[in-house]
Amino acid sequence: MDVSFDFDGAVVLVTGASGALGSAVCAAFDGAGATVCATDVVEPDEEDALLDGERVEFYRADFTDESAVESVVSDVVADHGGIDALANVAGTWKGGSPVEETDVGTFDLLFDVNLKTMFLASKHALPHLQERDGAIVSVSARSSLEGGEGDGPYRASKAGVRLLTETIAEENSGVVRANAVMPSVIDTPANREMMPDADHEKWVAPEDIAEMICFLCSDAASVTSGAAVPVYGEA
Repeated sequence: MDVSFDFDGAVVLVTGASGALGSAVCAAFDGAGATVCATDVVEPDEEDALLDGERVEFYRADFTDESAVESVVSDVVADHGGIDALANVAGTWKGGSPVEETDVGTFDLLFDVNLKTMFLASKHALPHLQERDGAIVSVSARSSLEGGEGDGPYRASKAGVRLLTETIAEENSGVVRANAVMPSVIDTPANREMMPDADHEKWVAPEDIAEMICFLCSDAASVTSGAAVPVYGEA
């Protein structure tokens, strides 16, 4: 069954927009008619689908810096009149070491990129989302549901995304909906290069996750808030 969304007239802010998942989210919202305000610490590649959008505007910023976040949100509101949805996609993975061998720099990186960006974007977008009965969707991870070997700080940071999502949903009940998606391994060129011998057919495409993010921001999910939605298929 084909699914389509109508975000005509809506303004959507997407963090981590230059990555594989972020660019897929931008393309999905753009295809559904939204004005997409894409932001990332790095410019998108020239061949990136992000640049092909009819209604995509890029705002370069480091979302671990509160003043930069505040500036981008203010610019988006000034440029487009408000914000209807926020997709917190910015994130990274780093692991391979047990806790006693993990340097604090790795810990700080993971919590800054995965959790702090989500916190700051949500904090500064919420007043505008509250004016429009908006929605937030953030990217947690399947691995946030339990401990595991070698990537404890990553799992903890993504668990923080999930718990902060539940908090935002509770604090904004009936005003702003907040949900999270939980992917496992996403089918991206970087992951295929990192794990060449894995069964790539079981991995979920960024476009499929982007469609779920669109759904959670749409009126079709009007009764859903505070959820952590699995998007890992058979991965």
